Amino acid sequence: MAGAHSHRQSHHLQQQPSSRLLLLLTVLPLTLATLAFLLQWRGGVTDPVTRWSPDHDQFPGMATTTTTTPSRHSSDCGKNPLYQSHNPSFPYFRDWTLDFSSNLSPKICITTSTSAGLEQTLPWIFYHKVIGVSSFILFVEGKAASPNVTRVLDTIPGVKIVYRTRELEEQQAKSRIWNETWLATFFYKPCNYELMDWIIHLDTDELMHPAGTQEYSLRQLLADVPGNVDMVIFPNYESSVERDDIKEPFSEVSMFKKNYDHLPKDVYFGNYKEATRGNPNYFLTYGNGKSAARIQDHLRPNGAHRWHNYMKTPNEIKLEEAAVLHYTYTKFSDLTSRRDRCGCKPTKEDVKRCFMLDFDRSAFIIASTATEEEMLQWYRERVVWTDKALNMKLMRRGILARIYAPMIIIQSLKESGVFSSLIAKAAQTKLSKDNFLKSVKSSNSTRNSISEVISSRKIDAGGISQATARRILEFIDDSLPSAIPPLSPPSLDHTDLIIS
Repeated sequence: MAGAHSHRQSHHLQQQPSSRLLLLLTVLPLTLATLAFLLQWRGGVTDPVTRWSPDHDQFPGMATTTTTTPSRHSSDCGKNPLYQSHNPSFPYFRDWTLDFSSNLSPKICITTSTSAGLEQTLPWIFYHKVIGVSSFILFVEGKAASPNVTRVLDTIPGVKIVYRTRELEEQQAKSRIWNETWLATFFYKPCNYELMDWIIHLDTDELMHPAGTQEYSLRQLLADVPGNVDMVIFPNYESSVERDDIKEPFSEVSMFKKNYDHLPKDVYFGNYKEATRGNPNYFLTYGNGKSAARIQDHLRPNGAHRWHNYMKTPNEIKLEEAAVLHYTYTKFSDLTSRRDRCGCKPTKEDVKRCFMLDFDRSAFIIASTATEEEMLQWYRERVVWTDKALNMKLMRRGILARIYAPMIIIQSLKESGVFSSLIAKAAQTKLSKDNFLKSVKSSNSTRNSISEVISSRKIDAGGISQATARRILEFIDDSLPSAIPPLSPPSLDHTDLIIS
């Protein structure tokens, strides 16, 4: 018995070290995992990568807050969209001004005239910086010319502000390219920008969409254009809003109606009536796209949609994938804003002086004569795409398309704090005396223009006003082609002509 007891004791002593080792190997990883979890949960561990962030934000994917979907009745509707921030997808770009113009080739310049505020111009500028635009020439008036707006715009590298003053109007009156009689009061036309390779006229409700490039890059797209090409035409797609409470079109709209030039003819005309939905034309507004021109001697604008050359007919190509995204009538308030800046009478005859396209005329009359409830009903019927079955049908047939890239880029820029930090920095700087005086003169000039019913979007179908007549030359070279106005896409009346 003693021998057996001794044998069991010896066997137990031999198993004890191995059991302890097995227990240690089991408990140790669990303890370390628990400790790591507790430290991370309490914020006790600093990820080395976050040291690159000025605000020590969390690494993408580690945020605990959630993004909420905007809604008409949301309590956040009144907040400044430039200050809204959700998950910090790119927390390392705060104070990032994208000042890399000297390294870009080719260099691209966008020129525009605008009266929009920062909530529209900042996302517009920085989106185009992301896709490769290096310079911007902004002809500002109204809200865009106010000191609070221009103070911010002045701090952005590559942005040149041109105030609409009396002096500028006098210079324009003497400029040859300004004397397209019917167009004199429609568009601002900058001189050639000698340091650039390409120039594009683009409104602040339009975004370039460089589809077909590997890097979603406008710079790459234009770099691949053959050297003998003078002008590149971008067909436009038109926004198709699905709600009547859009606040931030660039961040909320993803459905677009494709251009005639990007559709098979049988698809376009076969779905024309369903795609038009009772409106005057296939698109609500223009359908002849925008263009980029290679900077060279004798270049001049040929309206807002094309370019021309005094010495030759430009060699042009039309892109098969890339487009201009036109965010038109995306907000219900667009109805009243257009009404408020026009002095025409709300009649079918007089409204022709103010607007060139049928839908613009109808919208102006409705906004001027209907109640807000009637306006909203009209807006829902004519503009908002609420029929999901029809939307899916037209999407399957290629008429409608989902485009998310601009939405993602702009939302990421906003979440990174680029806009808010830029505004905060500008608030600490003082507007120069010269620019302040220019902004005041621009505001006064704008008010006078409105009071005289001379708007940048008006023409007189029966002739030109005396004020406009004083701005044109006594002699106009009839050999130059007429400027190209905004044109609607082909209608069913053109079917036989186009197919034949």
